[in-house]
Amino acid sequence: MSFKFTMASRSEEASTLPPIVGRIERGEEMPVCVLMVGMAGSGKTTLMTQLQRSLSSSKDGEGGGNASSSSYYCVNLDPATIAMPYDVSIDIRDTVNYKEVMKQHKLGPNGAIMTSLNLYATKFDQVMGILERRAYSNASSSEESESSSGAGLKEAASETKPDEAADRAVQPSMDYILVDTPGQIEAFTWSASGSIICESLASAFPTILCFVVDTVRCASSPNTFMSNMLYACSMMYRTRLPLVVCFNKTDIVSADFCMEWMKDYETFQEALDDASETSGFYGSLTRSLSLVLDEFYSSFANACGVSAVTGDGIEQFWTTVQKAAKNDFAMDYVDDLKCRIEEQEARKRAVARAGLSRLQRDMAGE
Repeated sequence: MSFKFTMASRSEEASTLPPIVGRIERGEEMPVCVLMVGMAGSGKTTLMTQLQRSLSSSKDGEGGGNASSSSYYCVNLDPATIAMPYDVSIDIRDTVNYKEVMKQHKLGPNGAIMTSLNLYATKFDQVMGILERRAYSNASSSEESESSSGAGLKEAASETKPDEAADRAVQPSMDYILVDTPGQIEAFTWSASGSIICESLASAFPTILCFVVDTVRCASSPNTFMSNMLYACSMMYRTRLPLVVCFNKTDIVSADFCMEWMKDYETFQEALDDASETSGFYGSLTRSLSLVLDEFYSSFANACGVSAVTGDGIEQFWTTVQKAAKNDFAMDYVDDLKCRIEEQEARKRAVARAGLSRLQRDMAGE
């Protein structure tokens, strides 16, 4: 479902702020964008299929008919995938030929994925235009009808109450934007194209980073769990987006132990004591890192367990995403974005003043 955000307005220059700031301050409803990231084999694509199925079934339950694409929009950013088990609205493969990129630029698989994303990022403004038109089609159609209406239609429109017109204008045409990313996680997360895509989406929609974790691998070793948490933490600091840690494959192994390790430091230490591979320097490092990440667990990470195969935990997943979008994004990310914009503007003004001072000194010297 979409959210209505409320926030006290401030006197900033509207031209320097992205659209998301104004929409939140006006209390508009917006679709939530969920970026699916995770290690190869963690089940991102299968989870995307289950999420799409859950949205379709909820639509069927409400209307009793077939699911409509107006409730969600799916974007595929993996250029190397062959078959998609879910319906894709925007597909990078329609624009970039992954095999041709490998052939023409003489690249390996990972290099070709990164190059394909870089090429796609140069035209991502067109993708954003499609998403915004699709998300706010009610508002755009209302504006078009007003601009093209005759005198009689204008008089009829004037009889409509302003509050009712505003409510109709801000109603989004979809509730979620689901974005699937390559399994080669570093190609997306640590590339310039990944930053461009994340920042572009977050400038127009409340955007959540969903880090998918293979619960079975975590159950085999506390060190694997710690490695995943370190990667999730680094991605959150890289993108600055609200993070949802999604423990997948709970139909094989329950994610309760992962939740317990995140909530209780002592429980994780006991698990390390029981593991034979945590002796020596590696074990000491893992213990130290678990203490460091304790603040990350309690303050920044939202977690849930799901099964992409059976659909167990999907409702809890949507609840967690809604909470992160309503609280973490609207409060923390937007405030941080405003501070970064203010710092950037201050640096520009300082550079301009320094240049003016040099010009005045040069003119005085002449």
